[in-house]
Amino acid sequence: MAGVVVAGTMPGSPASVLPAGTGPAPTVDSARSVALKAMAVAFPHAALRPTIVSRSQWRADETKRDPRAHYANGVTAIFIHHTDTPNAYDCADVPHILRNLYTGQTRDQLWGDFGYNFLVDRCGNIYEGRAGGVDRPVVGSHTLGFNQGTAGIAAIGTFGRGTKVPAPMEHAIAALAAWKLGLRGVDPRSKVRLTSTNDKSRYPKGTSASFYAISAHRDGFATDCPGEALLARLPAIRDIAARLQGRVLREPARVQLSQALPSLDGGR
Repeated sequence: MAGVVVAGTMPGSPASVLPAGTGPAPTVDSARSVALKAMAVAFPHAALRPTIVSRSQWRADETKRDPRAHYANGVTAIFIHHTDTPNAYDCADVPHILRNLYTGQTRDQLWGDFGYNFLVDRCGNIYEGRAGGVDRPVVGSHTLGFNQGTAGIAAIGTFGRGTKVPAPMEHAIAALAAWKLGLRGVDPRSKVRLTSTNDKSRYPKGTSASFYAISAHRDGFATDCPGEALLARLPAIRDIAARLQGRVLREPARVQLSQALPSLDGGR
């Protein structure tokens, strides 16, 4: 859109504000390069964008939300959540579940929109959460103190200790994270530094802390979210996401037999 400048933000600074769905958006072309600040930057480990069910498809009531979206400079980390709702749902009923969650987060939580940027169901379907453009760095309300420069992905269900995390859900989370992080060339297994913007997080406002590029909600805020079962799957999700970005996974160190065992003459 001519004449519109998206001035991103650094952690702790005011977010840029535009009407949701307006302004220039990063795009991924056939060469898997990203348009960034009018300059094409090729990221060799970009991942393909997965199919995402739009807000219009799950029939979000757009009159309930703040019409203006807030943006950061880019997404360098993902926080994983669960919705703390029942697990025994039919995936055909997920749009209705989303509308209920959306009502609660706009009316009861007063977050102005969905707190999560994306949600994933047990069948592996991915849904657009917060409005503003799925391929843009929309600032959500998912991890208090660390919403700037991050995206929140919520697994629909409750994943306490002993709960099975469905494989389709796990792979969908990984695919979404691989694509979203790939827009900035971020390795899903890497560590990144984020700065807390709120004293109510695990870190005082202004404190810089290290996080995995794919972290749990509890890493940034005092909560049990996303549950012990989903927390335990994050290493595997990071590896899947790295593979989807075309990265070679590091093999466990191999010790030569001659180094691990003494020689037959007693090591002399």
